[in-house]
Amino acid sequence: MGTMGMEFGWWSTDEEVGKFQVVVEFHGGKVIWTRKHGHHIPWAQYAPVDDDWDRLLAEADRRVPRRLMSPRQYNDLKKICLERGPCEKFVPKVPRRPGSK
Repeated sequence: MGTMGMEFGWWSTDEEVGKFQVVVEFHGGKVIWTRKHGHHIPWAQYAPVDDDWDRLLAEADRRVPRRLMSPRQYNDLKKICLERGPCEKFVPKVPRRPGSK
């Protein structure tokens, strides 16, 4: 059984453009960031800052207990985050299933 793609989204603010929407697609070991800051403005690539990576891991961490994301997908995402640099503010732990090592 293959892993499905996962999409995350939230609103953020920036001094230059104001409020904008961030959407992150995670599929096949790749993380694609896009943002949109106006109704008639097209989606554009987005270069995330450390706080965005922390937010992504926090959003993913909330999905694991509800079984909306598998522990394997979560660990893959966390590995990508840690490979790109320190994600110091938020490095949550995935709860283990009973009987697993």
